[in-house]
Amino acid sequence: MTTPDTATTPPSATTAAAGAPAAGPGRPGRLGSLGPVGLVFAGGISVQFGGALAVMLMPRAGALGVVALRLFVAAAVLLVVCRPRLRGHSRTDWGTVVVFGITMAAMNGLFYQAVARIPLGPAVTLEVLGPLALSVLASRRAINVVWAALALAGVFLLGGGGFSGLDPVGAGFALGAGAMWATYIIFSARTGRRFPQADGLALAMAVGAVLFLPLGIAESGTKLLDPVTLGLGAAVALLSSVLPYTLELLALRRLPASTFAVLMSLEPAIAATAGFLLLDQTLTTTQAAAIALVIAASMGAVRTQVGRGRDPRKTAALEGTGLEG
Repeated sequence: MTTPDTATTPPSATTAAAGAPAAGPGRPGRLGSLGPVGLVFAGGISVQFGGALAVMLMPRAGALGVVALRLFVAAAVLLVVCRPRLRGHSRTDWGTVVVFGITMAAMNGLFYQAVARIPLGPAVTLEVLGPLALSVLASRRAINVVWAALALAGVFLLGGGGFSGLDPVGAGFALGAGAMWATYIIFSARTGRRFPQADGLALAMAVGAVLFLPLGIAESGTKLLDPVTLGLGAAVALLSSVLPYTLELLALRRLPASTFAVLMSLEPAIAATAGFLLLDQTLTTTQAAAIALVIAASMGAVRTQVGRGRDPRKTAALEGTGLEG
């Protein structure tokens, strides 16, 4: 979970238009040799397999404990790598980064509560509806009724015609995570404009970690200090936050944001694959069709959004949402 502007915002924001540590400028290096599309896929695989690993860690640390570990380790890594400057920022700057951090913590907390109750693929599919709704509402074009209808049809199928096939509490958490993802996109873009490189992301991650650590301790206590739990939590943080943000930042240097967004729309399929391989979570034919409908709706909405963004007379309508361009 995962949307930066092309320099600093985490992948989620681009998903709907569609945090990352700053990578060194210049030659793309070994990672760049994968090609931009390869980097995007590698990032998607990393974040979704990190989510599957988080599900495996939950019996040891609980959902809240896993979120606390992920945010704490990711914040520590980003603060060390980015070394953000604390002085010289306005009150508005700090307000933006604090809201960004709160949103990030809520998004992760709600999503992990969801995957503790429903399979990973359907959870990500429901979560994607948040950025999809934001993209549709921002563009205000009639064609988006089609994309919204496709997405709703996918949700209807995914729920077995009424969510009888899914834990309703888990589905609710996933939808709540989607709403937070849409909010995250907006504040990710605003933070990226106010802070250089990945400084805003690092500070927001620290805010989220500070807020969530008491909840993780309350649920898991000394279990969080177990060496195996700490190691797995660090792996989740690296796979779900640090590594994908870095890979996607490298990709965005050579890949149009519109293409990046379409590729990110495939995340529900990657999540379903990770759930199948690591968690033995199989999908019915109906659930697979539902995920395909949501992916198609997301890709269609993204392409529509990009086409609107190319018209300078309409660009102003998108400003402030994080979806411009």
